[in-house]
Amino acid sequence: MKIVVIGGTGLIGSKTVAILRQGGHEVLAASPNSGVNTITGEGLKEALAGAQVVIDLANSPSFEDKAVLEFFETSGRNLLAAEAAAAGVRHHVALSIVAIDRTDNGYFRAKVAQEKLIKTSGIPYTIVRSTQFLEFLGGIADSSADGNLVRLPPVLFQPIASDDVAASVADVALAPPHKGIVEIAGPERAPFNEIVARYLKAVGDPREVVSDPEARYWGGRVDEHSLVPLGEARLGRIGFDEWFRRSQAAA
Repeated sequence: MKIVVIGGTGLIGSKTVAILRQGGHEVLAASPNSGVNTITGEGLKEALAGAQVVIDLANSPSFEDKAVLEFFETSGRNLLAAEAAAAGVRHHVALSIVAIDRTDNGYFRAKVAQEKLIKTSGIPYTIVRSTQFLEFLGGIADSSADGNLVRLPPVLFQPIASDDVAASVADVALAPPHKGIVEIAGPERAPFNEIVARYLKAVGDPREVVSDPEARYWGGRVDEHSLVPLGEARLGRIGFDEWFRRSQAAA
């Protein structure tokens, strides 16, 4: 089976490509560097020729509200139109984020717009909504820093390792289209501020994490369950300690 992975050289993409190739599938890791550009449309027709499954892991280079919305709308339209023209594509898989319709920030609004395009495209699809990646804990701390303090809301948080995300994406891609949303999350759930404090301590970062109910997440207000699945979710197998051990060994 030929599978095209858009964004196939990124954090999740490279891991997903490796898993699928190990399974004996023909996998094209598509990215602008390989001549496939979902914004300009360059190389899409050629890349999708003979493909049965397309996995969209593309990400915006800018997180500014207007730019990220334009990226996901343009990329989504071009990719889905190319898939429709290719005729052989029978499953469109896209990676999204848990609770994007329950949390208000520009990036989440852009992902909602992307999901709407997929749902109305007529192409059988599965949307994999993931919680935040453990790999992003450092960036989250930096985005919430106030001098030597890191202010975070004490809401529930359930981050997932990128290895588990890639495994779930690959598994979904090889299954029949869900024609809906599959949610995935890490195996451990705890207050947001506690998990980030645990990470900073582990890496030897002296900044103090402060529980602040008024603190925002990427500019948006969040409540107790804004960042975790509300219903059934597929849970990853890699907890914080195991992930940290692996990441340190890799470094």
